[in-house]
Amino acid sequence: MYQNGSNIRKYSAQSLCAVVKKAESDLQICQHRAPTCCTKKMEESYQAAVRRERYQSIQAMNFELNYMIVGYVTAFQEAFESLLRLAENRTSSLFETAYRPMAKEAAEPVKKLFRDISLYILGAETTVEGAVLRFFDSLFPLVYSRLINPGITDLSEDYTECLRLTRQDINPFGRYSKNMVTELSKSLWASRMLSQALSLGIEVINTTEHAVLSKECSRALVKMQYCPHCQGLTLIRPCVGYCLNVMRGCLASVSELDAQWREYISTLEYLTNEMAASHDLEIALTGIRNSINEAILHAQLNGPQLSATVDKVCGQPKQEGNLSSDHIVPVKEATETQALVMAHASLNNKRREFINYMKRSRTFYASIAERLCEGDLVMKDSSTCWNGEDVVESYTSRVVSSGLKAQINNPELKVRGLDPLISNLIDKLQHFNQLDAEKAKLKLERWASRDAGSGGGRSEEMEASGDCDDEDGCQGSGDRIHTADILKDKKAHPENRNEPKPTVKKIDTTTTTSTVKSSSKHSVTGSGSSPALSSSLVILTALAVLWHCPL
Repeated sequence: MYQNGSNIRKYSAQSLCAVVKKAESDLQICQHRAPTCCTKKMEESYQAAVRRERYQSIQAMNFELNYMIVGYVTAFQEAFESLLRLAENRTSSLFETAYRPMAKEAAEPVKKLFRDISLYILGAETTVEGAVLRFFDSLFPLVYSRLINPGITDLSEDYTECLRLTRQDINPFGRYSKNMVTELSKSLWASRMLSQALSLGIEVINTTEHAVLSKECSRALVKMQYCPHCQGLTLIRPCVGYCLNVMRGCLASVSELDAQWREYISTLEYLTNEMAASHDLEIALTGIRNSINEAILHAQLNGPQLSATVDKVCGQPKQEGNLSSDHIVPVKEATETQALVMAHASLNNKRREFINYMKRSRTFYASIAERLCEGDLVMKDSSTCWNGEDVVESYTSRVVSSGLKAQINNPELKVRGLDPLISNLIDKLQHFNQLDAEKAKLKLERWASRDAGSGGGRSEEMEASGDCDDEDGCQGSGDRIHTADILKDKKAHPENRNEPKPTVKKIDTTTTTSTVKSSSKHSVTGSGSSPALSSSLVILTALAVLWHCPL
């Protein structure tokens, strides 16, 4: 115990409070033999104060980290939405310049296609394959009635639905629909995973900020910061070792994030580098226009065969005269290099700044206690400090390391176990890191195998083998539904044609991000499906899931 009376008086501020003799039983935390000016009510106020101060301190430390993640979220979303708008405008211009007879009616399917792609990137429980096939389901009735058989005058709802379902069997667009699924799935995967990673990072920050202090922690913080005030020692500060023991005990659960946080930073680096390494995303999105054009040309060139099949399944609609289709207009894919380069460069510059900062934050949760004990909180240059009981020259108790296991030897407070909220975060980080690593490995192996194969026949091989799976944003068996069986069910159950739309929550930069849910079954037939059709698709989807790993 520190004995020098002159130094004790130096740190005294007894004039600030009336010193009264209190029985030890009145105080629960700041019990001391010396006279005190504290009451039980003051102790309760001190506990509220330390909870508020710890929240503010952790929030201040999180501010820069949160700022960087939110800033990159904004840059990522702006760049992606810019590319998406560019690709959608170029696709719409295809119909306006080359396929005018169907341009007005094709506007909504085009808009829905790009909306579904955006939802997929933002984490909705939908698939790239579902989005693409729904688009071609909607496109075929227009191509058939406006280009292949331009004389059709009666395009009823039933006949349109029959054409939608027939497309799944006769495959009027050849390999181009599957081609589009493959290229988009490959390119959009890293963007989707990065979007999920950024959401998870924000969730980790928000959750750690709002983690509730245990009763033992609150008492230890009051003892460290405010009990000296009860003796009039308002200028004295805690010893460094004492502060470290208290903070490491209070933040033992938070420090357990360290291992998974380090892995998470590596995952972020991999995903951002994956996106920056090539222009795959830009090429895939802007290439949608050319893929659709090739698909329409393929359907027109095979018009007579398609008409013969459709007539057998759907019947012959009313026609005016015998108009021939002369609307085959090959369109070269336009390039807009400057816009692409600007969008890519903007995101790439932000990416470098972002990932460099995130790499420096690898030890963020391992060193959080040390940073809280820096600055004005503790005595560094003075020869005296507060050890929890009295003013001393140095802290003599053992200083434990960070982490939950080390706290068994903490002399300042008892740590009871891992905080459930932090435990849940650790599980989420671990699951995401493992999922990302496994998918990346599978994709590298699959794409390397395809690229080493028949070159241009990569998509045909995929179409035949069903190699594009759920983890790529594919549904697997969507194009293998038999039209005749579905039409039979449809006629038996014509009601309830509306299908719920997929929903997604954008990245929330202020509160803990919720897991994205979807109420849609995402059938490949689009929004007009009957109960029997939905039942058939549910069964087929369930069978398909058995053969694929879930997202």
